[in-house]
Amino acid sequence: MPPGPAFLFDLDGTLVDSVYQHVLAWREALESAGIELSVWRIHRRIGMSGGLFVNALFRETGRELKPEQEAQIRRVHAEAYARQVSQIRPLPGARELLTYLTKAGVPWAIGTSGRMESAKPTLDLLGVPSSVPIVTRDQVEHAKPDPDLFLAGAERLGVPIDESVVVGDSVWDLLAARRARALGVGLLSGGYGEEELERAGAYRVYEDPADLLKHLDEVGVRIGSTPP
Repeated sequence: MPPGPAFLFDLDGTLVDSVYQHVLAWREALESAGIELSVWRIHRRIGMSGGLFVNALFRETGRELKPEQEAQIRRVHAEAYARQVSQIRPLPGARELLTYLTKAGVPWAIGTSGRMESAKPTLDLLGVPSSVPIVTRDQVEHAKPDPDLFLAGAERLGVPIDESVVVGDSVWDLLAARRARALGVGLLSGGYGEEELERAGAYRVYEDPADLLKHLDEVGVRIGSTPP
């Protein structure tokens, strides 16, 4: 029996410091379609699926796009983000947290609203073993704030979703956790505030993966030794 619940992690802003690279890539993509939006408006939507993201932003602008225009915007975003991958780093404590859980026998998986082609470079950066389940947008019907990504992650781990902890940096992660009936834990490393994350359903909020590593006992991990 594992010494605690399974962990289902978001990727961008939770394990890797990539939120603002995504923001700038979306801004470039939107400007390629002649649409100018403030960076803060784009940031508020990071973590949603690409399709929902585009639809939400265009509700704010009042513009309707044809399917081929939406596809072009998503393509330009992917290209712009790929050019910035070299700037991305793991968040403090991310590798250590994942290593600790692995050595302790705590199962974990990653669920991201991105597609595999954009997620793979950051997964490689983290050194995620090939045995770890990775659920991406192209593997489920609906992405966040729907619960599909995390439900699929729990299923692939072979654990009940209500015995899982979802760790994310955005309100979309925590809404998905709530809808999945998992315990939600928020991180401040993606730019959302503590109160926002708590309102979205976070049981606890920590600064980053390093801070979570120091407080694993607060989310039900029964480990005899104290994390470094």
